[in-house]
Amino acid sequence: MGPAAAGQAGTSGRPPLDHSVLHAQVILDHLGFSPGILDGREGQSLTAALKGFQAARGLPATGKLDPATLRALAPYASLRPVRRLTLDADTLRGPYVNPIPKDPEEQAKLPSLAYTRPLEKLAEMFHTTPEVLVELNPGGARIAPGAEFVFPNALPASRDYPADIKPEWRRTLAMLNVEAKVPEADHIVVDKSEKVLKVYDRRERLVAQFSATMGSAHDPLPIGTWKINGADTNPKFHYNPKLFWDAKKGSDPAMLPPGPNGPVGVVWLDLSKEHYGIHGTPEPQLIGRTESHGCIRLTNWDAARLALMVRPGTRAVFRE
Repeated sequence: MGPAAAGQAGTSGRPPLDHSVLHAQVILDHLGFSPGILDGREGQSLTAALKGFQAARGLPATGKLDPATLRALAPYASLRPVRRLTLDADTLRGPYVNPIPKDPEEQAKLPSLAYTRPLEKLAEMFHTTPEVLVELNPGGARIAPGAEFVFPNALPASRDYPADIKPEWRRTLAMLNVEAKVPEADHIVVDKSEKVLKVYDRRERLVAQFSATMGSAHDPLPIGTWKINGADTNPKFHYNPKLFWDAKKGSDPAMLPPGPNGPVGVVWLDLSKEHYGIHGTPEPQLIGRTESHGCIRLTNWDAARLALMVRPGTRAVFRE
């Protein structure tokens, strides 16, 4: 079964996975202009990533893989769209928690809000979804040490992370295939109309961009200029139902354990605006497509990459 047929079979009417689109997504992901999940399909996240890349390169911001953009991506063509890799025991190691209860009070009783199964972990490692991994590997092969699988090529050029970070955070960064060599942010801009978070350096150059979910009618994005106070990595989460308009009536506050499937994912970047932050998510496929409780939500791998770019005091501009 070829790639197109595999994609057609696994998507319930969605267009087939296009390896040329996946190739562009992989290059953009490596360059820090995140297309969201690597799924080989066009859509709003890829359009936004292309516009960011085009703006950074001085190209017309068409949001399309036009000839000028393809020429600009061509020097990175050696970054192949997929990699065939052999699984090992360390890659597949848990813990796993399945099922994860919906009720925060029940979640608080768990040791962690970990991945539910190896396939979910592998999907996050390679910046995609379980469904895409099934498309890339038709036939239902068993996930076990020694098995070979095809993955989107999210492998970083470097895992040489700062020496002073916590060992647990270093393991999370490596597991999520987060690129270690990143530009330093002078300031970030959260653009509500474009549904993106932009990273600028001291020379006002756009050096990275991530698709984001921000605010809702109940909890609008707090327009203005704030600062990042610091990062809480692999954080616990204090669930306070008073801060959630959709909380179940009568629910109690709860301290939720850490884990990639927690409400704020693998990292919380605290903002000078009380109760607001930039953080990861347990559902990367919904970034830019759902509302949030006012905070700025990125995929876990993008939030982790951003955490390497910013410092306490980094300016954060929120605009319509």
